[in-house]
Amino acid sequence: MKGGHVHRFGSGLVLASASPRRSDILDTLGIRHQIQPARIDESPLPQEPPATYAERLSRGKASAVAGLRPGEWILAGDTVVALGRRILGKPRDADEAVRMLLDLAGRTHRVLSALALVEPGGRVRSGVQVTRVTFRAFDEAFARAYAATGEPMDKAGAYGIQGKGAALVEEIAGDYSGVVGLPVPLLLRLLAEAGRPYRFPS
Repeated sequence: MKGGHVHRFGSGLVLASASPRRSDILDTLGIRHQIQPARIDESPLPQEPPATYAERLSRGKASAVAGLRPGEWILAGDTVVALGRRILGKPRDADEAVRMLLDLAGRTHRVLSALALVEPGGRVRSGVQVTRVTFRAFDEAFARAYAATGEPMDKAGAYGIQGKGAALVEEIAGDYSGVVGLPVPLLLRLLAEAGRPYRFPS
């Protein structure tokens, strides 16, 4: 890709994530990137608030990959679904997915999407963007039918708003891209703070 902001990152960003959804958002923005997933312990600490947990993991992932690729721009993210202070991770099986979905049915929960950006000099900038999502009321048969599609199995909170999970949602208040997994407003803020403001590719 020529022109625009892309050349300002040299070879581009290194995305410390295997999420195809995050990669797709960067592609949509025209930000060239390579993918190198981070491997860290993602266990929450005792009594750790959801926002703190999400930001800690994003910084940990970014730092882990930065250690392997010094001198490059590294971007990492983590998305947490929280019902009150309860963190809903990826379901272990279809039954757990159904339980999560029924807990969320007819209620409003928070999606906390964190990003961490490591500059070539090693400075880490991070933040968390919060979106509130309200689910429609639905019954167990509906939840089981959705779980049977397989879509919930690799997603926090057992749903993907950008896929069939859109049928679960009544309303969102906040940033849609954050629910998908890479909050664009937060990304643009971090890039601007790092002296690399986003510009549309020409």
